[in-house]
Amino acid sequence: METAQSRQQTAPGACTAFARFVLCGGGVGLASSFAVAALASWIPWGLANALITVVSTLLATELHARFTFGAGGRATWSQHAQSAGSAAATYVVTCAAMLVLQQLVAAPGAVLEQVVYLSASALAGVARFAVLRLVVFARNHAQDAAPARTAPPVPVPVPVTAARTTAPARTATLARTTAPAGPAALCRAA
Repeated sequence: METAQSRQQTAPGACTAFARFVLCGGGVGLASSFAVAALASWIPWGLANALITVVSTLLATELHARFTFGAGGRATWSQHAQSAGSAAATYVVTCAAMLVLQQLVAAPGAVLEQVVYLSASALAGVARFAVLRLVVFARNHAQDAAPARTAPPVPVPVPVTAARTTAPARTATLARTTAPAGPAALCRAA
């Protein structure tokens, strides 16, 4: 119970969590943008984006579980699956942004592609933060906080039977003796 309470107390507020999200998610996103650009020189851009999205989502989910949202440990498989859903939406947004760019500009340069990709990622990232905070990692805090809110166990009285069985027996034995108390009477009572 101490662990659940300490995790509950160390869960960051919305502003702190968002700053951590930007640091972790933004760092992974920035590295991903360069990785997509590098990988896209060998394979189609959509495939490169898909591969990098999978790897970066796994990494970012672990960072968010351990650091951003104060979940207190590794991300569970359920959290990874839920996070993957929000990453899939991010993938769709970045792909759509790049398709729109290619429709508007015949031969976009690498800098323009990076600006569009990072802008789309940032926009999708704000929505992803809300989903991760309110859905994916919120359940963890609700489960951790539940034991802290429950009432302490009610003490149950324990019947003391050992003292009652020996005391009445001696009293009854002493009450039955009508003879004067002497050594013989004391031996029978014991």
